[in-house]
Parts: sequence; structure tokens; C-alpha cells
Amino acid sequence: MLILLLIGGCDGTGSGLKGITVSGGGGGTGSNAPPVLSFFVQPNSANAGQTITPAVEVLARDSLGATDSAFTGTISVALESNSTGATLSGTTTVRPVNGIASFSTLSIDKAGTYTLSASSSGAATVTSSTFSIATVTTP
Repeated sequence: MLILLLIGGCDGTGSGLKGITVSGGGGGTGSNAPPVLSFFVQPNSANAGQTITPAVEVLARDSLGATDSAFTGTISVALESNSTGATLSGTTTVRPVNGIASFSTLSIDKAGTYTLSASSSGAATVTSSTFSIATVTTP
């Protein structure tokens, strides 16, 4: 990310602020530049094999931190920490709508403690908070 701020001398005709140039980020311009990702809705604890609710959501932001509602590239999630050899099921790659990628069908097949990673082409990978998957017990 490059932000260039040009400031000229104060000559009595204004603030001296001559211009701002921003390079990088989607900026809502439809350029499809890599977004800055963050988990908007973190994964919650769930039972093994059951859908994680509410849906995990990943937010795409432009280089200035605003929601990049014009970004249309795919965002993917995967198991980041997986000491149990579990499988993440459901739709793991989606296109965001208005800057938010919603993963509403995710489930994990084994009990344990996990984190998810979110990634998109050219963007830095981000990691979710830790969450637990429990074994289903029957009465």
C-alpha cells in the first residue's frame, strides 16, 4: 500500500494541501485489487458434523479500511490449526456480496479446538479466533 501526500507551501490561497494519491486496494473502483481481509463474524463452537452458526463471515476492505463492496474475487476459508486431522466440509470458496463473504454451510467432522484461515488471491491470509467442536452426546 502506497499513500503519497503532497503538501505545498502555504501561499495564502488555501490550506497548502495539493493532492492525495492512493495506490492499491479495491477502493470501490471495481479494479479487483487484492482486499484486506478480516473475520467479520468469527466461527462459533458447534457439535461435530453440525453446521457452524451463525455463518462465518469474512469482510473485504480496501487499502483505506472501507468495506470494498466492489471486490468480486473469491475468498476461501480452510482449517488453519488442525491437530486432529479433521475435515472442513461445506462451501469453502465464495464471492463476496457487498464486500462480505458468507460461509453458511461449514462443519467440522471431529471434536477439537480449531482456527480458520481466510485468503484471497494477492491478499494477506488472516486467522480467526479459536473455537471448539464438541462430540455429540446422546442421552
